[in-house]
Amino acid sequence: MKTLIKTGAPYIAGTLAIAVSMAMLQGCESTSAKSEEGFKGTLSAVSQTAVAANASSTGNAPLAPLPANPPIPADNKQTDAKVELGKLLFFDPRLGGDASISCASCHDPSQGWAWAEDFSRGYPGTVHWRNSQSIMNSGYYPGSFWANSVPSLEAQAPSAAKGGVAGNGENDIMTARLALIPEYKKRFNEVFGDDSPRIKNAWRAIASFERTINQHDTPIDKYLNGNKGALSEEQVRGKALFEGKAGCIQCHNGALASNMEFYNIGVPPAKRWEEDGLAQITFRFELYAKGSNEELYRTAKADPGAYFRGKNKWDKGKFRTPSLRYTMYTAPYMHNGAFYTLEEVVDFYNAGGFDEDGRTTGWPKTKSEKIKPLGLNDDEKADLVAFIESFSGDEILMDKPELPEYAPLFTLEELKEAKK
Repeated sequence: MKTLIKTGAPYIAGTLAIAVSMAMLQGCESTSAKSEEGFKGTLSAVSQTAVAANASSTGNAPLAPLPANPPIPADNKQTDAKVELGKLLFFDPRLGGDASISCASCHDPSQGWAWAEDFSRGYPGTVHWRNSQSIMNSGYYPGSFWANSVPSLEAQAPSAAKGGVAGNGENDIMTARLALIPEYKKRFNEVFGDDSPRIKNAWRAIASFERTINQHDTPIDKYLNGNKGALSEEQVRGKALFEGKAGCIQCHNGALASNMEFYNIGVPPAKRWEEDGLAQITFRFELYAKGSNEELYRTAKADPGAYFRGKNKWDKGKFRTPSLRYTMYTAPYMHNGAFYTLEEVVDFYNAGGFDEDGRTTGWPKTKSEKIKPLGLNDDEKADLVAFIESFSGDEILMDKPELPEYAPLFTLEELKEAKK
């Protein structure tokens, strides 16, 4: 079944609700530094406190239902008008370089609010270098991108819209376009009090819209809320494997089924970098743009991941644990789209972090000690896949809104006068 959603529902999120949400969201994040985990990203004080409080006797936070609403930042409160403006801007390609790429171009509702290829779409003439992450439930995250390189959705939007291989936009051009659209001038004034649209407020509106794209009524949510009939027998067996023999709970825990920590789990380098010249150019461009030293720039054959956050060699090849929510609709999986089915993902873990060709990470020295052969048989693997599917409910779709038009720069009479 597919669900068509509309925005505009009122948001109520008091201080207590936000604290409870954040407490439930974070998985197990040890209060003492572990060399294996490396860079953790930026978590709020509430999150850090909640992490320790939620840890079970095994050291892993239990799975938890997702709160109804994500935390709302104090400096960007939700309003229906702001959400509706953000919806328009999310689908509008004029917030980009050549007015051909919008947020929805790489986060398509019909493709899991992501992009169904190994690498995300790139700006015309390029390809991206990483898999596009879904924006589903992104308002609950403590940061954005595979390495938590920005701390909020308000910061994520401009990073993508202005990224060289993503939107490639420039603030002045995008601002000028908005100013030439009467409907946007009206809406920005009503929502933000802007005499003319300000680009910073465009990102705030988009972030507000993205915080409405959530799913918290999945089979696992219903089960954890007391409906023991919400999971099939196969899924219940899979849950036992998830929390036991398969060890998934070590990293996929809490309400998001992610502890938001960083690991090198053994994902092999993208074969596309060996075969696609344009993808190789993009890869080298990103290495340069993120401050790679000359040796790494010339020799790297795999994505350094979280290394770019602190330039620590022990962080090479590490990426944030992705949420398991909505994964039925977000294939392919991993930071480089290495696997196209959940069955492939389970086979990869079962083999101890090796693909079907025996390939593993390009950074073997940092491969996590948590990754080891699991010894699952075919029936157990099927049960585990079935349980992972319980983190997804009905597919959530949205029709593209009708976008407002530019105002004519000149009237017909003025044009006629200009020709005289």
